[in-house]
Amino acid sequence: MRLYSSLGAKAVAALIVLMGLGATAHAESIETQARQAIIIDASTGAVLMEKNADDLMTPSSMSKLMTVYMVFERLKEGSLQLSDQLPVSETAWKKNYKSEGSLMFLPVHAMVRVDDLLRGVIIQSGNDACSVLAEGLAGSEETFAERETKKAREIGLTKSTFKNASGWPVPGHQMTARDLSVLARRLINDFPEYYPIFAEKSFVYNNIKQDNRNPLIWQGIAGADGLKTGHTEDGGFGEVGSAMRNGRRIIIVLNGMTSIKMRAEESERLIEWAFREFEAYKLFKPGETVADAEVWLGTAKTVPAVIAKELTVTLPRTARHDMKVTTSFNGPVPAPVTKGAEIGVVTVTAPGMAPLQMPLLAGEDVERLGFFGRITASLKRIVWGS
Repeated sequence: MRLYSSLGAKAVAALIVLMGLGATAHAESIETQARQAIIIDASTGAVLMEKNADDLMTPSSMSKLMTVYMVFERLKEGSLQLSDQLPVSETAWKKNYKSEGSLMFLPVHAMVRVDDLLRGVIIQSGNDACSVLAEGLAGSEETFAERETKKAREIGLTKSTFKNASGWPVPGHQMTARDLSVLARRLINDFPEYYPIFAEKSFVYNNIKQDNRNPLIWQGIAGADGLKTGHTEDGGFGEVGSAMRNGRRIIIVLNGMTSIKMRAEESERLIEWAFREFEAYKLFKPGETVADAEVWLGTAKTVPAVIAKELTVTLPRTARHDMKVTTSFNGPVPAPVTKGAEIGVVTVTAPGMAPLQMPLLAGEDVERLGFFGRITASLKRIVWGS
């Protein structure tokens, strides 16, 4: 890693500001048989690989993740409890029991605990469990789907539209691979207390045992702990998967595969590729001094420039030694300087990665010189040019 400082230079223009969204980092390209795909580093948001990631597609049961998000949110805010019971209405029962979709096999008029319904959705992929949760939280599945779409926009899913809670294929019910990766990351980060449910291998309800359909979990992939599979004739076979190793998490989204076997093989191959080819490098901690900025007419000649958030970048392993870190300031920082004020930028560049830029903040206050001090400094600048 090389560190450059351009004190006194104008801030570099035309750099991509990513602010936690992550940069796209590419190693040697890898092909996939999936129609749509995206792989991200969950800690930095860096996109490691993508294919048709913004194409609207039939998400099948992978869209159940949005239903789970809505339930987790209610649990976290306290308006819903895992021990609460919801009724299985005739509407929810009739909608699903004769369908060819996956079921939790809920009896009509039964009262079912929320924690059981969640496992029915996550592990058993039960469409009936989705309908019961939707009715319990919104009165009807249609209203619930409208709320899902609204919430999706709020949390960064820019293209997804929901028409039901289960992912049953109907016109207009669509997501993108990128949106699914954003949703997966939000589920993991926003609800760590509930996320472990995704790693459970099986669940028994109504004396019927069903196994988790996630191939990453059943194949014993190191660190695999989520999230959801999907399949419909139109969408093909899909997978939203995640694994964590040594504090680093990878999320993959694949869709449009032609068989269960292909889904399992592609999921394992791509997640192993991501861990093998890329690494996350922690450059600076929050509050750490990145450089010292020159101060004009201040009681101190310099002020420490710090960052507010941890600066971590995900790079192909082969690009590590060619990474450059530069700092830029808009000329000498004029006093007085207030701690926390934005005074410049730090930029990270490396082969195969879009530039990553983060603001630099003043690490402490610097008072302005008094009248005679300012006169002296100004005269020195005129005479010596400094």
